[in-house]
Amino acid sequence: MQQGHSAQAGAVLGVVGWSGSGKTTLLEFLVTRLAAQGRRVNVIKHSHHDLELEPPRKDSARFRLAGAAEVMVASPFRYAIMHELRGAPEPSLSEQLARLSPADVTLVEGFKNDAIAKLEVYRPALGKPALFPDDAHIVAVASDQAAPPALRPGIVWLDLNAPAAVLAWLLVRMEINRAAG
Repeated sequence: MQQGHSAQAGAVLGVVGWSGSGKTTLLEFLVTRLAAQGRRVNVIKHSHHDLELEPPRKDSARFRLAGAAEVMVASPFRYAIMHELRGAPEPSLSEQLARLSPADVTLVEGFKNDAIAKLEVYRPALGKPALFPDDAHIVAVASDQAAPPALRPGIVWLDLNAPAAVLAWLLVRMEINRAAG
């Protein structure tokens, strides 16, 4: 369990890496397998871009544009709440986690500068530097290359091409977090 995060979030794990590294593909695999095991999984996907979740001329968009602070769109299949910040600061990760329903694990894509445990998805072929040497919160790396010889102690090196091994690592981590409390 990460300090400062709501107990309802369960284990919290950030998934970080450069664009094109395979974060979404790995997350989709993990969510699919965890959900198939009956585990409740939440995902927070951070974006630096504006979010448009409804067609501009729909009633919900019109209410939001008219000045509503929050608009909920509800159906028998799902609901979504659009909350307008209207110049207020972006809520912190802790505040976002507190908004979610209880889960066994919450996977966070983005918020890479937050002090949470993280799994880096690293593909050297992208030509971008690894994040793990400079981020003490990265506890594991999933990569398509072998671990470097001078890997910092405590980092688990996983094969990105064997996502079931990444899942097995995550399940152990979730169990440790659950037992801790």
